[in-house]
Amino acid sequence: MIGIAILDDWQDVARNSADWSLLAARADLTFFANAFKTEDEAAAALADFEILLTMRERTAFPETLLRRLPKLRMIGITGAHVATLDLAACSRQGVIVCNTTGGVGGAPFATAELALGLLISAARAIPVSDATLRAGGFQCGLPVGVSLAGKTLGIVGLGRLGSRMARYAAALDMKVIAWSPNLTESKAQEAGARLVGKSDLMAESDAISLHMVLSPRSHGIIGAEEIGRMKKGAIWISMSRGLLIDADALVAAVRSGHIIAALDVYDKEPLPPDHPLRACRNSVLTPHIGYGVPRRLRAFKLRRECSPPNKVCAARALESFRLRTTASRRVADRVPARVRMRAAFA
Repeated sequence: MIGIAILDDWQDVARNSADWSLLAARADLTFFANAFKTEDEAAAALADFEILLTMRERTAFPETLLRRLPKLRMIGITGAHVATLDLAACSRQGVIVCNTTGGVGGAPFATAELALGLLISAARAIPVSDATLRAGGFQCGLPVGVSLAGKTLGIVGLGRLGSRMARYAAALDMKVIAWSPNLTESKAQEAGARLVGKSDLMAESDAISLHMVLSPRSHGIIGAEEIGRMKKGAIWISMSRGLLIDADALVAAVRSGHIIAALDVYDKEPLPPDHPLRACRNSVLTPHIGYGVPRRLRAFKLRRECSPPNKVCAARALESFRLRTTASRRVADRVPARVRMRAAFA
């Protein structure tokens, strides 16, 4: 039987998010719940599999790893953006790549909802208050929270999710300013925001929420200089890829007490156990769960080669795989050209 690996199912939700019966009748399925610590570990674990079904961008697949997977013939990725897969190397190696959609039918604003939750949690120090109460304390030693009404929210990236965040802020009677490289004044006004320059946004905002796609152009778009412009006590909310921001500068600003961090994504995932952010009381941390709600997970549907009833990859894809194991179709036909390889193993 063909061997299929389902990778990085960290919350153990993949089994219940789809009907695997058709696939299990024709292939050997193996679920991997834990992240691979190194490329060597990944190569050893995946060497005998023909098909890999990945979860978002958790395991990186640079060419150095792909070359060590001689049996690999197909990779299924969830979503249209995959910064961790070397598409050109897949094409050279004859590996078919399928990507999914999950869009409107799959809770598209779950990430923005979590951003709102992080904002309020950071502003009112909810996690610290909860931990203090559970430890037997009450108000003693707790930071005093702030009201958000009348404060300014800066949004970096006013697309679908950023615009939704702007609506949430308006409901809280916050002022909204926004910036991104291609944002126009009319688009900002349409979303209920005022267009400003990047430097002004960083300096004027009481809270800043990042909602941008990682690309070669946006990599490191928020550096130490931008972070240094933030107000003391300002809240930094990040729901977008960790490589968009200078991680060292962010950690330094949080550890010094200059800003509060409310984060769902990190430059290294899973976040290392000894990471300094884990010890910072002025931070609210969630483990990259922004999009991961049942409705969204069930909505994923593989396109092109992969469009069977079990929503993951079944009979039709397997038949195609059997007939064309030596095929070398252009991977770019299956994944948008804007996708780029930007990550590897730490």
